Amino acid sequence: MIKLMIILLIPFLVLLSQEDEYKQARYEMVKHQMANRNINDKSVLDAFRAVKRHEFVPEKFIDNAYEDRPLPIGYGQTISQPYMVAYMTEIIKPDENHKVLEIGTGSGYQAAILAKIVKEVYTIEIIEELENEAGKRLKDLDFENVSVKNADGYYGWQEHAPFDAIVVTAAAEYIPPPLIKQLKDGGKMIIPVGSPFFTQRLMLVEKNGEETKTKSVMPVRFVPFTRGNE
Repeated sequence: MIKLMIILLIPFLVLLSQEDEYKQARYEMVKHQMANRNINDKSVLDAFRAVKRHEFVPEKFIDNAYEDRPLPIGYGQTISQPYMVAYMTEIIKPDENHKVLEIGTGSGYQAAILAKIVKEVYTIEIIEELENEAGKRLKDLDFENVSVKNADGYYGWQEHAPFDAIVVTAAAEYIPPPLIKQLKDGGKMIIPVGSPFFTQRLMLVEKNGEETKTKSVMPVRFVPFTRGNE
């Protein structure tokens, strides 16, 4: 009887051990890759501790999920470096009452991080397979305040505009005018701008009435912003 109980417990203990291992890795990621590199917003750090990055990467990369680098997710796309996701999240100054638009859902990780902080997240993915996978993943993980759509992100999501903030996770050659239009007065957008496959600039856009102020904050490398006719 005791032997049988031990055999039945083994799978549970293995799963528990794995989860504990990932939890430690997640907390180490937050400490060394974020808090030690001037990511200070408590809500942002708490979100990264809560969201399990290994659930947003392909199975073969699970053991690499908490490393300080992007990882491929298929279809020529990547899940961004954890620090970059944290930086782009913090710089828009997310608030619990905010409505945020994300362009480039990918695996859904950035949307999940935002969903832990803000009231509503609307995210657009142009690759239908990724949109389907991310939508199912976010639903299965109970991110009920995230809406996912398969569309060309250049045009934003007019039905739900204006947005308090917009996060773009692919490099555009210029800032799409429809996104600026859908940004709320006083809102912020973070977007990589530049030619594909070259170093781009991460730009912070702030809208004040009819005026839009842009500021280059750092050099980056992102996958290209894919359009519907490409």
